[in-house]
Amino acid sequence: MSDFSSCPVAVSWLLPELQQLAAELAARLQLPLQAADAQDAELLLQVGSDGLSLQATAAGAPGAVRVDFVEGALAHRRQFGGGTGQMVAKAVGLRGALRPNVLDATAGLGRDAFVLAALGCEVTLVERQPVIAALLADGLQRARQAGGEVAEIAARMQLLTGDAIELMADWSGPVPQVIHLDPMFPHRDKSALVKKEMRLFRPLAGDDLDAPALLAAALQLASHRVAVKRPRKAPAIDGPPPSAQLSGQSSRYDIYGKKKL
Repeated sequence: MSDFSSCPVAVSWLLPELQQLAAELAARLQLPLQAADAQDAELLLQVGSDGLSLQATAAGAPGAVRVDFVEGALAHRRQFGGGTGQMVAKAVGLRGALRPNVLDATAGLGRDAFVLAALGCEVTLVERQPVIAALLADGLQRARQAGGEVAEIAARMQLLTGDAIELMADWSGPVPQVIHLDPMFPHRDKSALVKKEMRLFRPLAGDDLDAPALLAAALQLASHRVAVKRPRKAPAIDGPPPSAQLSGQSSRYDIYGKKKL
C-alpha cells in the first residue's frame, strides 16, 4: 500500500452519479473514500465530469490542479510555444528531422513530455507518485478521446507508474536514446500556477533525495544522452559533471552526452 501517512489523501466525487467511479478509483489506489464536504483529508482526488482534479481542503488553499492537454496553457504552447526552439527541445537534441525516442523518468504533469510528443518524439513517461500518475493518466485518456491532433500527440505518449530507478535498472523495452529528468526541487518561480502545483505536490512527492541514483541509472540506460532540468543557479546533481549546459531565465539543462545523436 502506498504510504500517504504524512499527507492524508482521499478520493471524492463532485456529482452523485460519479460516486461509484470514485469508489473504484479509491480501491485501485488503496485510498479512503470521502464525501467532498468532509474535512478529514488534507488533499482530495476528485472525480468530476471533466476528469480528475486534486484539491487541498485547508482554508485559503489554492484551486484544484488537473492535467489538460486539450485546452489551456498546453494548447497555447503547442500552437505558439516556439517549436524546436524551446529549451527542452534543444536539450533533448531535436534538430532538423531528428526526433529521438525519449524516456521522461520524472513525468509529473507531463508538460515537457507533451511538448516533445507534439514535436514528433515517441515518449515514455514514468511517474512514481500514484496520485500524480492518476491525474496524468486521466489527462492522457481525455486527450486520446478528443480526437484530431491532440489525440495523435497523446498516442506518442506511454505512461508507466513506478519507481524510475527500479524500472530503468530492469528495462526490457527499446533502449531510450535520450532520458529527460526533472527532479523535484524548491521552486522559486513566481507564477501562480507553479506556486499552486508545488503547494499541492510537495507534500505528496517531497524532494527527490535520490536524484544522484536517478541520474546514475539514467546514464547507465540512455544510449545517447541524459538531459537534467535544474533551477538556473542550483548545483549540478552529485555525479559526473555535465558535458554541456543550456540556461534560461529561471532554469537550465545539464546535458550528459554519451554519443552524438
